Amino acid sequence: MIKTTLSIILILFALITSAQTSVPQQRPTLDEKSVVRGEDGLVYPYNVWRKLMQSGKYGVKSRQTKTDDGQQEWMIYELTAEQRKAMMDRMPKPRQSDSFIAGEKFNGFKTSDMNGNKFDLKNPTGKVIVLNFWFINCPPCKAEIPELNELTEAYKDQDVIFLAIALDEKYLLKDFLKTLPFKYNIVDNGRFIADKYKVKGYPTHVVIDKTGTIKFSTLGLASNTIGWIKKSIDESLATN
Repeated sequence: MIKTTLSIILILFALITSAQTSVPQQRPTLDEKSVVRGEDGLVYPYNVWRKLMQSGKYGVKSRQTKTDDGQQEWMIYELTAEQRKAMMDRMPKPRQSDSFIAGEKFNGFKTSDMNGNKFDLKNPTGKVIVLNFWFINCPPCKAEIPELNELTEAYKDQDVIFLAIALDEKYLLKDFLKTLPFKYNIVDNGRFIADKYKVKGYPTHVVIDKTGTIKFSTLGLASNTIGWIKKSIDESLATN
C-alpha cells in the first residue's frame, strides 16, 4: 500500500513538473533599447526596424545570440507572401470608420483632381473606387504613402480608381509632392468633402465596389491596413 501510494505521488510530481516546464515563455516586448540585427548582421537603429515592422512586410525572431554584456539579440527578416497573409489573418481587422459603413450604398460626389481630371462618384462607375482622406502634416498619412504608391502600381491596368482627398491647398501640395510623390489622383482643398462625410480622423480609407457599395473602410494606420485595402480591392474585382 505504501509503495503504491509513493508511486502515485511520484507520477503526479512528474506530471506537474512536466506541465510547468512546458508552459511557453512569453517573448519580451521589443523597445528602443532592444538589439535588432538585419539578416546581414548589421545592427538596425530603432527608428529603422520599427518602420520596417510597421509596414507589415517584416517579422522579428530571436537570433540565438547575445551582446558582450549579455543582452538578447533579435533578427528582423522579410516575410514571404504566405507568411504575410498568415500574419494578416491572425491580426484583428482594422477599425472601421464611423463615416463609411460596410454594406451601405456610397453617397457619392463630383470632383476634379489637381490635374483637372473629373470624377463623378454619384452613381456606380463599374469600377472599384479607393478613397484616402489625408493631409500633409499627418504623420501616419505620410508614412503610408510609399505602400499606397505600390498599390496603385499593382492595379494600374485594372478597373480601379485611386482618389486621395487632401485637406491642403494646391500650392502646398505641389511643394510636398516634390519631396514625396503620391501616385493617387489628388483632390486639393478637399475639407468640404471630408466634412460632408463627417470624417474626424486621418488617414481614413474607403473601398467601394463596382456596384457602389462600401466594401471596406478604416480609420488610422495599422500594420495590416494596406493588406486589407488590397484584399477588399481583389474581392471587389472578382465580383461581376
